[in-house]
Amino acid sequence: MSVLTSHHLAPQTGMAFQLQKGQVVRVIDPEGEQVADFMAFSAFDPREALSSGRSFDYNNTIYLTSGHVLYSNRSNPLLTIVQDRVGKHDFLYTPCSLETFRLLYKHEGHHPSCFENLATNLAPFGIQPDAIPTTFNIFMNVDVLQGGELRISPPLSRAGDYIDLLAEIDLIVGVTACSAEMSNNYRFKPIEVEIRD
Repeated sequence: MSVLTSHHLAPQTGMAFQLQKGQVVRVIDPEGEQVADFMAFSAFDPREALSSGRSFDYNNTIYLTSGHVLYSNRSNPLLTIVQDRVGKHDFLYTPCSLETFRLLYKHEGHHPSCFENLATNLAPFGIQPDAIPTTFNIFMNVDVLQGGELRISPPLSRAGDYIDLLAEIDLIVGVTACSAEMSNNYRFKPIEVEIRD
């Protein structure tokens, strides 16, 4: 595959772009232990969006990795994970938001968040904040404990690890370098994104 474009996301930032059917987006953790929140919408009708529930249903697992298909809320394939150097990601948690930091972390005032970064960067594509659902949280390490509680541990990704996702249709994609302290082992780092053909 040849690299068409390459982007460096500074810590706690995000971006959005169009991805054509047949192209691959590679999300890279250049330093290790950094989560990237990932969201995709149909370029034909952005009301069709990546769905955690449908993806869990049709793959029969909450741990999605190489060979699994990510489905939309209309049960259509949006992306296929064609290569995964880490093998552990999260699709349970919503993107961190200002309310996340206020309610869970008791943080007062502004705090950068994945939700804000996605909303800001997806707005030029006509996607409103309320249309952003649960994100595919690449490299996020979450376990479901016996009693149903969720435990967030440091990501398993090491410097240079990546995941490749193949677009099954034309898409609008949003990606962030996650802003939640606990998700990234309390150190914010960059994310790199490549579009490959």
